[in-house]
Amino acid sequence: EVQLVESGGGLVQTGGSLRLSCAASGFTFNEFAIGWFRQAPGKEREGVSFINGDGRTYYPDAVKGRFTISSSNANNTWYLQLNSLKPEDTAVYYCAAAVVLIYGFLGDYTSDDFDYWGQGTQVTVSS
Repeated sequence: EVQLVESGGGLVQTGGSLRLSCAASGFTFNEFAIGWFRQAPGKEREGVSFINGDGRTYYPDAVKGRFTISSSNANNTWYLQLNSLKPEDTAVYYCAAAVVLIYGFLGDYTSDDFDYWGQGTQVTVSS
């Protein structure tokens, strides 16, 4: 059974940093993509970072230069480093895995492309 478990969320002041973790288990896929999404109250879920099996990454303009996705292959864990946080970054953050990859522009990934999801971790940025 595939499981994704996020951790690392919390309350931070504007300008602060957090590192989110996504621990994966039960993976038997040769290649997959990992995505980080967030959903704020009353808003649609949006992707904030993707990493493909070939190591390419994508960030939307809203987080580019502030968020960084990385991985530790040794323990099947993915990370999302959040720097220079703003109140508008407040949301529940989810990691997800896709087994059918996009090989072109990674910004074309949507939540519908991802098959497995974690339970989410809350990030709250105070002003």
